[in-house]
Amino acid sequence: QVQLVESGGGLVQPGGSLRLSCAASGRSFSTYGMGWFRQAPGKEREFVAGINSGGSTYYADSVKGRFTISRDNAKNTVYLQMNSLEPEDTAVYYCAAHRPGSVWSYRQLTSYDYWGQGTQVTVSS
Repeated sequence: QVQLVESGGGLVQPGGSLRLSCAASGRSFSTYGMGWFRQAPGKEREFVAGINSGGSTYYADSVKGRFTISRDNAKNTVYLQMNSLEPEDTAVYYCAAHRPGSVWSYRQLTSYDYWGQGTQVTVSS
């Protein structure tokens, strides 16, 4: 029903920047709560950032002040600007969408109805 496609991942040096994009299909994008999650090798998937339909943003403590989530409803796209990257940020990054009709708990994986395939971010010298 809804397809999410991430892009923008790659290899970057510590202290560098990347901008991830997540393009969504459909006509209801503006009503979705959107989130970014990441999963490093050997670890569980964790919340990174979220943005609701009104534009309010939420961040994990580990990325606060370094990452910025935003959305462009005209383009059906959500972004994650990542600055001051650290090796600990290395992970597969996933975009997720919450469909209206239930309470949105933005930090919880189970609160999201649709997921992208993920894009690899590697921070290394």
